[in-house]
Amino acid sequence: MPGTPERRAHDDTRHGTTSLFAALNTATGEVIGKCYQRHRAREFKKFLVEIEANVPDGLDVHIIMDNYATHKTAAIRNWLARRPHWHVHCTPTSASWLNMVERFFAEITDKQIKRGAHKSVIALRRAITDYIDQRNEDPKPFKWVRTADQILGAVKRFCERLEGTVIKRTQESGH
Repeated sequence: MPGTPERRAHDDTRHGTTSLFAALNTATGEVIGKCYQRHRAREFKKFLVEIEANVPDGLDVHIIMDNYATHKTAAIRNWLARRPHWHVHCTPTSASWLNMVERFFAEITDKQIKRGAHKSVIALRRAITDYIDQRNEDPKPFKWVRTADQILGAVKRFCERLEGTVIKRTQESGH
């Protein structure tokens, strides 16, 4: 409720789960999202067909994915091979933050899933779909607020601090 602080009980009960596949148009911020009961290559292929149905003819599709096994099966590789206008880019392992759709997953988690009391998988899926529909009414693209040099500088400073901590701990332990 508006004005009420967000809260979550220690004994919240899950009433089931769903797998959300999402595609983000990085230029417009529009999202194509579909929930499936499972997270297998079969469901991923259905999602790719859904994307293809929503992309105007003649456009190239650049899909950025993580290295999840579902994305690497022979069925998926063969499907993509028959579509030369699809270009696949994979993020390095443990670098999903490079994938802007991951930012959308964080947003929907914070603004919809964590705040809800979903009594069933059907209610959870409805909440996800409603959120995507509402967001798509006035989509906004995610924008980097820092330059690449600023981001790399922050990563460098973090690594230097981490390295100093590791050296200090090693010296304290006598190794």
